Amino acid sequence: MATKTAVATPPPGSEAVTAEAPPNSRKKLLWSILGLVVLVSGVAGGWYFWKGSQAAAAPKEKTPARAPLIYLALEPPFVANFEEGQPARFLQIDVRVASRSVETIELIRANEPLLRNDLLLLYGAQDAGTLGRREGKEKLRAESLETIRRIVKDLQGDPKSVESVLFASFVMQ
Repeated sequence: MATKTAVATPPPGSEAVTAEAPPNSRKKLLWSILGLVVLVSGVAGGWYFWKGSQAAAAPKEKTPARAPLIYLALEPPFVANFEEGQPARFLQIDVRVASRSVETIELIRANEPLLRNDLLLLYGAQDAGTLGRREGKEKLRAESLETIRRIVKDLQGDPKSVESVLFASFVMQ
């Protein structure tokens, strides 16, 4: 006679619990993370393009174009004598005035005798030893600029429109 052996089968619905999550659950987690990354990227990209379109739509302030410098040569060159006992006897300077304002240049041109007088007095009062050094020349240039600005201001012009004074030639003998 044959004997039957019984195999124990677990009852339905009582499966053994394993330590690992089922593979279906991992796929859901990966797809969720990927969806979140795509969503965040889309929002960031949209914000970036929206911000750029807002900046382009905003009216831009126009910076006024600066007029070119106008140079006025004070002709003839200035000639001043030094006092006795100095290493040089006379000074000759070719002066240029620079401004961006046509009105200021015309004001200086119309009042050149007054300007020449004050600059000649300034140049005649200089020390030849000081003017032999670069610092002395730069100081004289700054004083010339101050003198011209003062005259322009006295003539009801804009003194700040005189931007610089340049020495085209500078001779001491």
